[in-house]
Amino acid sequence: MRKLLPLIGTPHGGGRSALTCRYRCGDACFHEVPNTSGNEYVGDVIARAYSRRSMLRTAAVVTVATAAGTAAAVGGSGSPANAAPVADALAAGGAGDAAGARGLRFTPVAPNTHDRVTVPAGYEQHVVIRWGDPIVKGAPAFHPDRQTAAAQAGQFGYNNDFLALLPLGSRYERRQLLVANHEYTDEQLMFRGYDPENPTREQVEIAWAAHGLGVVVVQEDHRSGRLTAVNRHPLNRRLTATSEFRLSGPAAGSDLVKTSADPSGTRVLGTLNNCSGGTTPWGTTLHGEENFNQYFANAGKVTDPVQAARLKRYGVTSGASERKWERFDKRFDVLQEPNEPNRFGYVVELDPYDPHSVPRKRTALGRFKHEGAEPRLTEDGRPVVYSGDDERFDYFYKFVSSKRMMKGDSRAAKEHNLTLLDEGTLYVAKLTGDSPAAEFDGTGKLPADGAFDGSGTWIKLATASPSGNVSHVEGMTAEEVFVFTRQAADKAGATKMDRPEDIQPSPRTGRVYLALTNNSDRGKPGKPGVDEANPRNINKHGQILEFAENFDDPAGDGFAWRLFLVAGDPNDPSTYFAGFPKDKVSPISCPDNVAFDPHGNLWISTDGNQLGSHDGLFGVATAGPRRGELKQFLTVPRGAETCGPLVQDKRILVAVQHPGEVDGASVEKPASAWPDGPGKLVRPAVVAVWRKDGKNIGV
Repeated sequence: MRKLLPLIGTPHGGGRSALTCRYRCGDACFHEVPNTSGNEYVGDVIARAYSRRSMLRTAAVVTVATAAGTAAAVGGSGSPANAAPVADALAAGGAGDAAGARGLRFTPVAPNTHDRVTVPAGYEQHVVIRWGDPIVKGAPAFHPDRQTAAAQAGQFGYNNDFLALLPLGSRYERRQLLVANHEYTDEQLMFRGYDPENPTREQVEIAWAAHGLGVVVVQEDHRSGRLTAVNRHPLNRRLTATSEFRLSGPAAGSDLVKTSADPSGTRVLGTLNNCSGGTTPWGTTLHGEENFNQYFANAGKVTDPVQAARLKRYGVTSGASERKWERFDKRFDVLQEPNEPNRFGYVVELDPYDPHSVPRKRTALGRFKHEGAEPRLTEDGRPVVYSGDDERFDYFYKFVSSKRMMKGDSRAAKEHNLTLLDEGTLYVAKLTGDSPAAEFDGTGKLPADGAFDGSGTWIKLATASPSGNVSHVEGMTAEEVFVFTRQAADKAGATKMDRPEDIQPSPRTGRVYLALTNNSDRGKPGKPGVDEANPRNINKHGQILEFAENFDDPAGDGFAWRLFLVAGDPNDPSTYFAGFPKDKVSPISCPDNVAFDPHGNLWISTDGNQLGSHDGLFGVATAGPRRGELKQFLTVPRGAETCGPLVQDKRILVAVQHPGEVDGASVEKPASAWPDGPGKLVRPAVVAVWRKDGKNIGV
């Protein structure tokens, strides 16, 4: 009998600037939603499933009413409009009490709009590495007015996102390997006098070199949590939009991915828009290619109806691209290279310990806007990888490998483990709520049973195998499923969600947490309405979904789910914090990346805060009597987003992405002075935070 983990406590979107929307995702939220399928959302199936009340209930029942009004806009350099009452509450106790769940015993940072990284009392911070810092042998020091593509290719890239810290062994005392994604570029904040309609070749080539991945050795100070980059170490490496990558798995060599430059369909230049990622148990890192569609041009001129429909489903730009790369390389023009977009949108696997290895794009994990990819192992050692498709009304997925991980550091084990993600089955999620549809009116009111919860099914899409790839979707070949995964999930009847982003399984309980950032289109005329998993119309603030699979085998096809957190101002009746008293939590908006600390607390970074404060990092207890207790740990500078959270015993790392990315900002008119002060170019950077007394975080 299957045993599902209990879900109770056991041992343009958003507030983004128009500049962010342009450069990060190609104004995705201002275009028509790519998913026009007739798939049911959860509310369509609730009535049929009402009699299937098999889920455990939460202990707390919270009475809620109508959602609150529009939040205040961000502005200035001090505190937002709603910060004063929050600060008063913090000063009076409640969320301001430094007591809390183990790992969360710090005084929360109040909402603010300070142009700096703000951390709790008793904590220190330090910039580990900035955009442009040289890391590869021969790379010059950064100079904002003398930058070249060759220099950038050896320097730390732009807009750092996902972060991983990997051990280097006892012979490298107090040294670790830092791996970072470089998601995208803000040309207006990089180049003096930038003309977005007429970029120069040099500017474009610098941007190519500023995308991709970075690997750099860091040295730990033995007296604090400070980390310092070790420049020009032999393991340091940059991978860019022109580096060689290999397509692997079931779609490699398919006619769908062949181009004039690569008739084999196996070699790709570059990786684009790497957002979040994951670290594997066998020592590699995973990197999700997210908003890759914006880099390609002229989809609106395609006359073949099949190709046009495929490009539209992925939101490929209809006319000229924002960065105009197609003027300098024909592969970014779909009229000249129709298959080039099909070579992006995958999960990239990197061996950061081998600076000469060629990273692989794992086609078996499907092609969509991967926010990230987070693995875990089944009891018999097979990897299971979760990933969300960051688009309004799109889906979340898992891949289950058919091969077991080999333990050890032998060459045979390493070679075997580098094949684990090429064979197995790709699934998409379908959710069913267990309360009557009439109970969901768009205000976020809890149903009568006291919980947003239900059951779910993993639907098979395709299986990759050496004996032959198999499609489980009628009318599509296996190769088509792996390359056009969104269409396959449409056909399979997956559940439409509110921008599924990062996913993290708890290393302690096995429960899995999915960040759903927001969806301003939910409930609008002609768009899907509310349901038990997405209970608010015009969902500005997002939510965290918690689900549990078979206790002994996460490779199974069933799961239980509930909403763990419904984000927003705690004074807003539509918010929910796992039943924890709302006068004792910090406000939170637009959850994006998630990570676990050594104590089993979930840490959440935000993107696009709509509560009038800057984005930040929050910790929340997931189990025990303080389940749902959420505290803000830090905020980031003006215009910035909090990315790549990494929480260790004595150190927290965050990637401060796109500081100063505010409408009207430019090199000549900066909106932020971070990190180096007035008169210096604004630079994305990685920041380390630690306790001044040297003790562990939050204890």
